Amino acid sequence: MEHVTSSDGTAIAVHSTGDGAPVIVIGGAFSQARDAAEIATALAERGLRGVTYDRRARGDSGDERGDTPVDPQREVDDLAAVIDWAGGEPALLGHSSGAVLALFAASQGVPARHLFLSEPPFHFGEDDPSPDFVDRLQTAVDQGRGADAVVLFQREGVGLPDEMIAQLRQTPLFDALVPLAQSTVYDATLTRDVSTPTPEMVAVAAPVTILCGEQTFPFLSGAAHRLADTIPDAELVIMPESVMHRLDAVAGARIVAERLG
Repeated sequence: MEHVTSSDGTAIAVHSTGDGAPVIVIGGAFSQARDAAEIATALAERGLRGVTYDRRARGDSGDERGDTPVDPQREVDDLAAVIDWAGGEPALLGHSSGAVLALFAASQGVPARHLFLSEPPFHFGEDDPSPDFVDRLQTAVDQGRGADAVVLFQREGVGLPDEMIAQLRQTPLFDALVPLAQSTVYDATLTRDVSTPTPEMVAVAAPVTILCGEQTFPFLSGAAHRLADTIPDAELVIMPESVMHRLDAVAGARIVAERLG
């Protein structure tokens, strides 16, 4: 593990596996670099270099925003710092909100050879969380109620039923999510601000491949198909190996390697 410094001084933890052309893996809500270790290894086995990192306010990365409001541009700057560290013009492989971040960052001029977007949760302005959702998340975090923020995000951001949330609260997994509570504000702000892809996102210069599991949540399947229809020349790949919003590492690495040549 190494650290790179983002534009506001935040230390971002990065990891690298393999020696080939870089592919930066951008995880979704609650994910950390270690969760992408399997796909980084699979990319390396395909002759590529898998670069993973802890997004801001997660794992071994910091968050130096101080008292200023959460701004998705900070995560764009974080990704730009990781790209500078990786060198060259890498491919970006984003999953869930990480896919939204990859497309948004590319629209802001972050260099990307190819965009691989796995089940990005674009709402296209339909059934968005309530307007005060982000504020309520931040208030819970600021008041030291990280567990409440996690539950709120799971309920209103992800759409999990209360019965499932109650079961999760009884597991060690839930306790591991609480330290990531601030990151939910970043995810919620990003997906709110670009619920519908902007014209700049639709017009990105890099090739776009959209990945969608054959068995996934209907909302995510619908969003993937709609995004493929929205971005000119975008490729939609349906993956039998990926089930219920989990990107299969081996299949994902194969698809990336085939398109990067």
